[in-house]
Formats: sequence, C-alpha cells, structure tokens
Amino acid sequence: MNNKVGNYRRYIGLTQNQMANDLKVSVTAFRNKEKGITPFRDSEKLIIKNKLIEHGLKDITIDDIFFN
Repeated sequence: MNNKVGNYRRYIGLTQNQMANDLKVSVTAFRNKEKGITPFRDSEKLIIKNKLIEHGLKDITIDDIFFN
C-alpha cells in the first residue's frame, strides 16, 4: 500500500478525483494505484511530483514520494 501518495495528496488539499483527472485515469484506477493494487507509471509519478512542487514542496523527489 502506498500511503505516502495519499498522505501527500491530502497534505496539498487535492481529492482522488482531482488527481485522477490530472493523471487522465478514472477515480477507481487512481484509487487502486494509491492503494498499491496497480503500480503508477513513470509518467504518472512525474505528474504527481510536479503537482507537489506546484503546491510548495519544492525539494520533493520521486524517491521521497514512492519509495522508503
């Protein structure tokens, strides 16, 4: 389970629906990715990283978001 993605998403105030729209996937698909059922594609990881940077987490890395 990738709780870090969900925690960061909530921290910047976005809903699963908003993130799903940004990734151009269904809410169900995003939910499955966030739960760790389906892996995020590399392109989706970059979109999420850029969203976090836009919302003030300037020094965040993909490793910070997706890996321990």
